[in-house]
Amino acid sequence: MRKPEADQPLTSEDETNQTKNGFLALVSRLVFDEKLPVRFMYKTVPEHLNDTGWRMYTGYETDEFLENEQLNMLPMPVERMVQLDPSLTELVSYNAGTVWERTPESEGWERVYDFKIPAPKVEVEITNDVEAFKSPREGS
Repeated sequence: MRKPEADQPLTSEDETNQTKNGFLALVSRLVFDEKLPVRFMYKTVPEHLNDTGWRMYTGYETDEFLENEQLNMLPMPVERMVQLDPSLTELVSYNAGTVWERTPESEGWERVYDFKIPAPKVEVEITNDVEAFKSPREGS
């Protein structure tokens, strides 16, 4: 997402007008196990119908922690996260591509423009072998 130009600021409506689907966010286990606040979050394109696309972190996750998403990221209703931290209420209405952070010394959330949201890892096999593309009905 580009940072708005000074002469053409994006309005709140421009930033929140996507169709809303899903109700779940993926939230770092550290929020619950260590009772740490969400301090970094972004919205990616939802991966399934129940997914809002929000990913929420404490900022203390290591690379190893992040590599094991199945174990360390918990699907959590966005409504529950807003109940735990009301400062998330307005932010969770923003569109995919939005990134927010709050540092321990800051008073509130700040928009981030220089973070590259990770894309889902998809394994693709590339081959030039025509035989690999024959359907099973065609035979060998």
